[in-house]
Amino acid sequence: MSRLDIGAPPAPSRIENKTAFRFGANWQRFLQGMDERRIAGSIRALQQGLDTLDLSGKSFLDAGCGSGLSSLAARRLQAAVFSFDYDPESAACAGTLKQAFAPGDADWRIAHGSVLDPAYLGTLGQFDVVYSWGVLHHTGAMWQGLENLLPLVAPGGALFIALYNDQGWISRYWTWIKRTYVSHPVSRWPLLMLHLPYLYVLRGLVRSLTGRGALERGMSLWHDMRDWVGGFPFEVARPEEVLHFLRRRGFELVNLNTCGGRHGCNEFVFIKRGGAALTAPEVVSQG
Repeated sequence: MSRLDIGAPPAPSRIENKTAFRFGANWQRFLQGMDERRIAGSIRALQQGLDTLDLSGKSFLDAGCGSGLSSLAARRLQAAVFSFDYDPESAACAGTLKQAFAPGDADWRIAHGSVLDPAYLGTLGQFDVVYSWGVLHHTGAMWQGLENLLPLVAPGGALFIALYNDQGWISRYWTWIKRTYVSHPVSRWPLLMLHLPYLYVLRGLVRSLTGRGALERGMSLWHDMRDWVGGFPFEVARPEEVLHFLRRRGFELVNLNTCGGRHGCNEFVFIKRGGAALTAPEVVSQG
């Protein structure tokens, strides 16, 4: 249903932010350890979120594709995929991943683009699945970015998003840490070392003891820590805020996976009313 034959997309207006974290540079380092185990983890995450074993015959938009890992997972599930990122380094990472694991695949296209550029988004058509995991809260205009994506979801299609959980004063603390990290380069290693006992050592120990091992979406614990400490812009939302926002715009919640009040992302899957639903999984909230 998407226009995957649009050719070279128009150059989107790029919001220049000298104090933004270089996500693409972090993804480039992450790709050095890419393997089939991490790809399999990303495939499972998509299958669980969308409650489907495959996406044959479906179109998939990866809005803010980062490393391209989720796009690759969608291709492994037989979806026709269009990926874009406003960060050229991230888009290049996705291209590198495609070259390594899906060379010459005509059903996976990658481009530069921004969720904050409605003119660009208007060239893409509609998709059966619009996916934006951990992206919108880093744009500096989270709610506008979410609003801009809604027309791209086909009637009956799924919107799969993940947004940082609002923890009140704790989120304000992390906003300050992240802003300091990107604004003052000399602070970066001290801030990483300050938070390393909790974000790396303790988390790694807990995951090992509970048998969870690697992160579910395939990112290494070290790169996840750098992404977390430095990830600015940074916005947060309470689950009920997201629910109210999308229900008023004709979307029905079909899957919810919360982070249980901790820091991290709440995952949402909505279906756009007005067509045959892609899936109808039960609502799940995990602590």
